[in-house]
Parts: sequence; structure tokens; C-alpha cells
Amino acid sequence: MSDSGTITLTDATFETEVLESKIPVLVDFWAQGCGGCRQIAPVLELLASEYLSRAKVGKLDAILNSQTAIRYQVRRLPTLLLFKGGAVVAQSVGVIGMADLHKMLSQHI
Repeated sequence: MSDSGTITLTDATFETEVLESKIPVLVDFWAQGCGGCRQIAPVLELLASEYLSRAKVGKLDAILNSQTAIRYQVRRLPTLLLFKGGAVVAQSVGVIGMADLHKMLSQHI
């Protein structure tokens, strides 16, 4: 876990950190060179700090961890998937703002 509260996810850690999590997990599928991914990154760091004990915010490099990206049919970046109880309960593709992220998470906390 980084200082901001976001966690780095990989194909190897995805099941434990996300699917088996007792709290909701917002997963940011991103990649180097993705402008939208760079744009949303600071917003996700703030969100992770705000929801620190109620939800996790994880970042998964979709290029380096293609097995998970393919499994969840991630075709555009950034893609945000919200998991609860091991299932996807909400999703968003593209850059969204803090208000929309709060709405997305608050429905599942």
C-alpha cells in the first residue's frame, strides 16, 4: 500500500486483494502513456485517503497484468471497476470526477 492509501494490484494478488476483500474495492485499470489515466490518478489518491477504512482503491497496470484485464474485458483505459463480495457492482470507462466517484462508492459502502 502506498502512502496515499492506494494499493498496487497484479494478476498474482488480484484474488486475495480484490475478490476476497471484506470491503468494496475500486480497481483502476491503467497503463503508462495513457493521458486519461494520468489525469484521474490524483483524484483516485484523494479518494483512497477519504475511504481508507471503508473501501480500498487499487491500481492495476492493464498491460503488465493482461490476464486480469482480459478476464474483465477491459478494452479502454482508464476503466474503473468496483468490486463487492467478489463481484463487479459498478463500472466506469474514461475519466470521471470526484463527485461521480463518491456516488459510485457510496451506493456500495
